[in-house]
Amino acid sequence: MGGTQTEAQSLEQVIARQVRAYRQAAGLSVAEMAHVVGISKAMFSKIENAQTSCSLTTIGRLAAGLGVPVSALFRGLDADLEAVFTPAGHGARIVGRGTRVHHEYTLLGALRGAHKRMEASLVTLTEASEVFPLFQHAGTEFLYMLEGVIVYGHGKNSFTMRPGDALQFDGEAPHGPAELVELPIKFLSIVAYGELPEH
Repeated sequence: MGGTQTEAQSLEQVIARQVRAYRQAAGLSVAEMAHVVGISKAMFSKIENAQTSCSLTTIGRLAAGLGVPVSALFRGLDADLEAVFTPAGHGARIVGRGTRVHHEYTLLGALRGAHKRMEASLVTLTEASEVFPLFQHAGTEFLYMLEGVIVYGHGKNSFTMRPGDALQFDGEAPHGPAELVELPIKFLSIVAYGELPEH
């Protein structure tokens, strides 16, 4: 029973914190927000102070009144959300389609799950590297240039990238280095795959 009470209290506290934060961001008083939501000032005050458990109907009203999705009221409840930390120089070397033409990939981290799939890699091109502009994959890719100069192709377009330049594109189109202008070349590649299909 103790565990259940602790979980309930935690849920109430999370909702209280989120409701207060959104109300304050809107610049409204407790009375004003209660009127918008359609509940009494006393009830709204109890919710903000984690002194009551909200019904699903009330949670729906709160979300609508605050102009946020229902899920926003539960943000912070999951204490064990995934994070990946990769110390400098400790990323795993990975073999990709460009490895055979001396493109070096260092995996900086990947998040996978029902609703999140993302991979970040550091790509290094040297004198031994060859042009290989034929990558295609699902998702969206983001490149951030760190060192050197490269002409990067995407579909029928090409972009000359220098340190500090960024490029975001649909991974379904053929893409990759079209010309290695100034070596060595290093860029950060982040691929976001979006949600996995329902099974």
